[in-house]
Amino acid sequence: MAAISISSKQFEAWMKEKRLVLVDYWAPWCGYCRRIGPAYDRVAEERKETLPLVKINIDEEAALADAQQIEVIPTLVLYQDGEAVASIVAPDSKAAIDAFLNEALAKR
Repeated sequence: MAAISISSKQFEAWMKEKRLVLVDYWAPWCGYCRRIGPAYDRVAEERKETLPLVKINIDEEAALADAQQIEVIPTLVLYQDGEAVASIVAPDSKAAIDAFLNEALAKR
């Protein structure tokens, strides 16, 4: 199962639930975002039982991206209890995403 796209309204609901979630801020015109997308989807599939991975299109949700201070895409942000706890900009592979998550989750 690929990562699901969510809206700012859904994002707000998830943050209120105080869940652990990884968000990929991306845009369809971003070539690098499109290249790393399949790797992100594989991580989503592998971790579907333990960690939701979602995507937010910054063109459709510009206000949310601004509010979250997203300046470069793709940016992956791990949220816990409604707060950003770790982030990585432009990971270059599935292995980089996995390493980022393993390190960030080990600190929780």
